[in-house]
Amino acid sequence: MEVKRLPALSDNYIFVLYDPQQKVAATVDPAEAKPVLKLLNELNAELVAIFNTHHHFDHVGGNRELKKQYPQATVYGSAEDKGRIPHQEVFLKEGDTVTFAGRSGEVFFVPGHTSGHIAYYFPPVNGEDAGELFAGDTMFVGGCGRLFEGTPHQMVESLGKLKNLPDKTRLWCAHEYTLKNYQFAISVEPNNPVVQQRYQQVQQARKEGKATVPSLLEEEKRSNPFLRWEDENLQTVAQSQDPVKTFGHLRSMKDRF
Repeated sequence: MEVKRLPALSDNYIFVLYDPQQKVAATVDPAEAKPVLKLLNELNAELVAIFNTHHHFDHVGGNRELKKQYPQATVYGSAEDKGRIPHQEVFLKEGDTVTFAGRSGEVFFVPGHTSGHIAYYFPPVNGEDAGELFAGDTMFVGGCGRLFEGTPHQMVESLGKLKNLPDKTRLWCAHEYTLKNYQFAISVEPNNPVVQQRYQQVQQARKEGKATVPSLLEEEKRSNPFLRWEDENLQTVAQSQDPVKTFGHLRSMKDRF
């Protein structure tokens, strides 16, 4: 299974999963249809699945047109998003699985950004060293999604599930927010050498016009402040040793940043 990253809108990423043997494809969070249709044409591939992580328009905006062009494609989403995702046919819950190209993907229920948010994780197979995590807007490179419909407690639980995945997991998140995320991180921890180094790497990558997605989960565990609610430095910033209060304080700081 190959993963293709497509830029969309102003800062979105759409992902296309491609099986070169069977010439079939699936897409994750198609913000718009046009770039997906263009790639499918280039690959001469048939779209068989649309995997949505949540109902926001910049993640489902391409559903209708893609379904029109490929009516046989199955549209997946959270059971909690019933009625909010165009053409949704499969309603997923924690512990469910999806399949593509002989790969089995695990479904995680990760509310916080929205009340029904899910993530898809495809474990490594055939000697590969990395699995693929499609986290939508729950976890970003260096950050996490705003709490539009959820609570800090929910988001800590959700991020905790994803944080427990293997270090070599590739994080495919749906936005190129990384530079701003690390500008915030360095403002919170100006003397953290790991965060400093990561900030410099991200600055250089963006200066060269390179995408920062995917990231390895082990990098996120080291430098993403929103996964490090048990870190003494961040607890000092939040003036609390409680994980939820520490996370909530950082998230409210980021909202105002």
